[in-house]
Amino acid sequence: MNRRQFLTATAVAGGGLSGLYTFGNGSDLSAATLANKPRLKMPSLLDTRQTKTAELVAQKGSSTFIGNAANQTFGFNQPYLGPTLVLENGDFNPVVKNQLSRPISVHWHGLLVRGEHDGGPHIPVTKGQEWRPEMLVNQAPATLWYHTHIHQQTAHDVHKGLAGIIHLTDGRDDDRGLPNTYGVDDVTLVLQDRRFDDRGFVSYELSMPDLMHGFTGETMLINGQYGAVCSTPKGIARLRLVNGSNARIYSLFFEDQRDFQLIATDAGFLDQPQPLTKLPLAPGERAEILVDFSSGQPAMLMSDGDPNQGPGGMMGRMRGMVDLFVDRSISILPFAVDEQLPTRITSFPDQLEGPGISLREQDVIQTRSLSLDMGMMGMMGGGGGGGGFAINGESFDMRRINLEVALGTTEKWRVQTTMLSHPFHIHGAIFKVLSEEGNAPLKHNTGFKDTVLVRDQTELLVRFDHPASQQNPFMYHCHILEHEDAGMMGQFTVS
Repeated sequence: MNRRQFLTATAVAGGGLSGLYTFGNGSDLSAATLANKPRLKMPSLLDTRQTKTAELVAQKGSSTFIGNAANQTFGFNQPYLGPTLVLENGDFNPVVKNQLSRPISVHWHGLLVRGEHDGGPHIPVTKGQEWRPEMLVNQAPATLWYHTHIHQQTAHDVHKGLAGIIHLTDGRDDDRGLPNTYGVDDVTLVLQDRRFDDRGFVSYELSMPDLMHGFTGETMLINGQYGAVCSTPKGIARLRLVNGSNARIYSLFFEDQRDFQLIATDAGFLDQPQPLTKLPLAPGERAEILVDFSSGQPAMLMSDGDPNQGPGGMMGRMRGMVDLFVDRSISILPFAVDEQLPTRITSFPDQLEGPGISLREQDVIQTRSLSLDMGMMGMMGGGGGGGGFAINGESFDMRRINLEVALGTTEKWRVQTTMLSHPFHIHGAIFKVLSEEGNAPLKHNTGFKDTVLVRDQTELLVRFDHPASQQNPFMYHCHILEHEDAGMMGQFTVS
């Protein structure tokens, strides 16, 4: 089955899917409207630089997003989501506790640590138990995140709230001329889409289209909040963007088409800022951008349609199907300038400082081909190895090691898909994108990364510097969480 046949079939199965999307595509940025919106809050801050530890407790919570509906949620140390952890290189000895009746884990997404510290599905923490990894962090500054990673319940539990953000810092952002006052000019934004009923209760009931495309919603939450406005100083603001959605692929831009500067991708800073007007961001990806608010004018962060979903996406643009959907953008978050906030940075930097990692194609010792597979069983929501969600025809099996990699080596991975676009994530390693669909990498994929959106075929140059045993292997998988849970995941050792 090819991409056209697959999308046509799922459009029929989903009743056209167009009814699932009710985002507003207009924006009212008047002073009166913005003044009546609640101010966006940042996640609580947990600075580990002195203590070298952090206690994360998975717990039940009650969260009100819309109206007075009290939703049953999960969180780390709080009712929903978790605190922002501030880390620096060196020892990090967290304590993970579980008060939930279901097992959880904490995967440090983007943190380059040994397999026994990675927090994948082989390291569950059951109710009343603790996990105390003694970790050594040694990598470039970056915006990372953490989330539970128990096989076949990751999608549900991350949707429920078991995720949080990591700021890995070297304390030199002033030298780089970058905003770094948390919640003022350095703003963390966790993007999540959710479905609500008319009373304000969150729904996570999977239909067949949800299983096929991944779960998407019609309402945006930013940092777990609905309908908020982000206040910024009258100058340069740094936005740390984290796609914490289960499946939605964003294509971010500002409604007034203002330029912004991309300064960092998943694994750290670029060497020089990259001017952009649009930034794709798939589940699991992070990016840091600088935005100039010195005009004092409000701005609306928008997104084009998801390429895997209905209106405005791949299905709507396909030849012969353009009349089925109406292309439209969606509103993500309004920004309003607060002149009472201190303005520290008024110009973009010319130079940054990338991770300084040498990844050379001439060092490749092996080339591997990986196919992200969705067969007919996948269309029906099945996950077995006989044609469902799989990689190279094999659905994930905790007992099977798919690849064995040599420690300290560089490999080329050719990752391809014949149907949907899939965000592909590798644990315990970072990579450079060599090519996308036979062409040079897109501008936003020129930095070091650990997650990339694979459309047709993407070539990656991957370096493996951290060991992982058969008991605690690393994962590679689609970061559409429903696909991962259904079997689009493999595991590998590094030794």
